[in-house]
Amino acid sequence: MTTAAAATGLIAAAAASAAPAHADTTANDFLGALSAAGLDGLDPGQAVELGQSICPLLAERSQNTADIASTVADQLGRPLGPATMFTGIAVAFFCPRAVQDLANGQSPIPLPILNNLGF
Repeated sequence: MTTAAAATGLIAAAAASAAPAHADTTANDFLGALSAAGLDGLDPGQAVELGQSICPLLAERSQNTADIASTVADQLGRPLGPATMFTGIAVAFFCPRAVQDLANGQSPIPLPILNNLGF
């Protein structure tokens, strides 16, 4: 291995390890909202990953909110009610386009869910 290649490898490793150590505030806020809504006992990493996976589903024309909530219920191993709540919270935190649509009077999720959360 040449010295230049070794140096490049070290620089790449240093850059990767220099990522900020602070936690993602959106993810933390999302987890806090889940807890405040009574959705406890979820693995934080899996909850965030599932929450972030909802936005692309909203963009698919073949998916409706009932289908998405049903998928979330299966993933969480929870009934449809809590899964629908989870879906609404995830949209509020991770899907700015959907929130913008709500502001324009278009609802990707049932509005009573957001009303209960103060949105």
